[in-house]
Amino acid sequence: MAGHSEHSSNATPPVAVVGTGTGVGKTVLTAALTRYAREAGINARAIKPAQTGHPPDDDAAFVAEACGDSDAATCSRYLEPALAPRVAAEVADEQLSYEAILTACRAECERPERAFVEGIGGLRVPLAGDHEVIDLVSDLEASAVVVTRSGLGTLNHTALTVDALEHRGIDVVGIVCNEYTGETLAERTNPDELERMTGYFVETVAPLEGDPETLADGVIEALSSDFLARVASVSD
Repeated sequence: MAGHSEHSSNATPPVAVVGTGTGVGKTVLTAALTRYAREAGINARAIKPAQTGHPPDDDAAFVAEACGDSDAATCSRYLEPALAPRVAAEVADEQLSYEAILTACRAECERPERAFVEGIGGLRVPLAGDHEVIDLVSDLEASAVVVTRSGLGTLNHTALTVDALEHRGIDVVGIVCNEYTGETLAERTNPDELERMTGYFVETVAPLEGDPETLADGVIEALSSDFLARVASVSD
């Protein structure tokens, strides 16, 4: 991992939606937070630093569809192999510069009042060169919302993710346990245990089905008003 890059900007620091791994629900949460902010009258936009597995995967397009506006989300770089970005670029024999990604994200973060930067896999996913996803979150001076699974095994993964963020001085806004059903003892006890282990509030979102707009609305309905207000008000 690498440290901070020099940067100065008057833009509002973004909120990074990071996950404990791939497929935990970062995209649908990013869509929900972006849609909620826009419906509240905030000029909000989602930014995907790099999209692998494209086509067909396109997280920015999902967020844009959820918001009903093609300008609600953007992606800085697309790569076809469904791998970590650094590895995908190497396999595809394409150049991928961390500075180019960082510069593009900073430029996009300066456009809206509230920028949501969606992570790629987990925090230590290789992004470009020797840099990982957590380096980008740190260099953007973002706060972080952690998305995690709800079942057995999530305590360790989530606590380690929070530890990594805190070690880099990144503020944690909250934790979201996705696809929570409460059917197992582990699921029913995990939210309280995560709050005890990390000291952060934990939200739960039940499994949802439907188109991007329906999914985003379902997540908004599941999240508490306090959590949504905290995310919307993050400014320092």
